[in-house]
Amino acid sequence: MIKNIKNKNAPPIIGLSKLGDFILNFPSDLNDKMNEAYVKNNWFTIENQKIMLCSIANNFLNEEKLFNWINNYNYSDTHPKKIGLVMAGNIPLVGFHDLLCVWLSGNTALVKLSSKDEVLLPFLVQELERISPVFKDRTIFAERLNDADAIIATGSNNSARYFEYYFKDKPHIIRSSRNSVAVLNGNETNEEILSLGKDIFRYFGLGCRNVSKLYLPEGYDPTEIYKTLSIYSDISYHNKYKNNFDYNCTILLMNKTPHFANEFLILQESEAIASRIATVHYEFYKSESDLTEKLSARKNDIQCIIGKKYIPFGQSQEPSLVDYADNIDTLKFLSELN
Repeated sequence: MIKNIKNKNAPPIIGLSKLGDFILNFPSDLNDKMNEAYVKNNWFTIENQKIMLCSIANNFLNEEKLFNWINNYNYSDTHPKKIGLVMAGNIPLVGFHDLLCVWLSGNTALVKLSSKDEVLLPFLVQELERISPVFKDRTIFAERLNDADAIIATGSNNSARYFEYYFKDKPHIIRSSRNSVAVLNGNETNEEILSLGKDIFRYFGLGCRNVSKLYLPEGYDPTEIYKTLSIYSDISYHNKYKNNFDYNCTILLMNKTPHFANEFLILQESEAIASRIATVHYEFYKSESDLTEKLSARKNDIQCIIGKKYIPFGQSQEPSLVDYADNIDTLKFLSELN
């Protein structure tokens, strides 16, 4: 098992780095798998799969970044564990970071894939095993996780309650639904609002790091956002997104719920953090202290915050190795297993 990798040429680091190089070359067999994944799940467009794969290769599989990251942790040289991973399927390869943590902690992953995302990950694991045999038999795809010594599971609020009960006797990290928010102060440039569009529309807004709500200063006209975000109007050509947009518009109209809408995005005033597909909520704040209070009250519903004083606009879907989901340090959890 890995314990304080002082040699940056350690086989696991080199193997993972080579996997990153493989991804960035986009060979024909990887392109074939992306096409297969899109056929099985039309939310996984080729463009979005490429964006995710590039993000993984550049942010998670960079040799120097991996070396610096893993050396902040210590692991026992004995007694490797079987770590059960229940993967979500809302966006492509959303559980890759968890798997990476299991690999680098020297444990074995028992992976239950989501039916929505069952193509790319097994292919990448197979390629990694070919590149670096040290990873052979370190990933087992399974339907049941009874043999797991610990669990990391991600799902909806309902499934999280089930996971909490079912895995109550095992060490676990259970993640439920979260969403991300953006804070505007009214002085944003067009470039910053354009970048905010990436936080809203990338992966069709289906990720926990996608912005589903805006906090706006009192007096801000939310419809001004439409002018700059018009560059993203092509998203309405995606059949599934457009169907959701039309349905959600219809529900709001039938219920006479106040809202704004253009041809591709609904803006609705609401205190709720989570929003429907093609919808972004907004809420006004009176002052910095009022904003702080609002954010603090909803901290357990918020994955990350975008804004001038927070994560830069356009960067919500570019997490680093230390940007742990729900702010729970996965490697620390794995290092403390007995």
